[in-house]
Amino acid sequence: MKPSTHDKTEGKMHQAKGKIKEIVGKVIGNRELEGEGKVEKMGGKIQEKLGQIEKVTGK
Repeated sequence: MKPSTHDKTEGKMHQAKGKIKEIVGKVIGNRELEGEGKVEKMGGKIQEKLGQIEKVTGK
């Protein structure tokens, strides 16, 4: 698997995990878990964008 594809896949996985944590945190009233979910989701978006950039630049 190319590094760009790997980064995009990993980014999407982190976004999904982050969204789940965020929802569970809201449901159970755990602000810390909700915050962790938001951070992980944002990290996943960044990683996915890096994969897109790598694909465009050919690295």
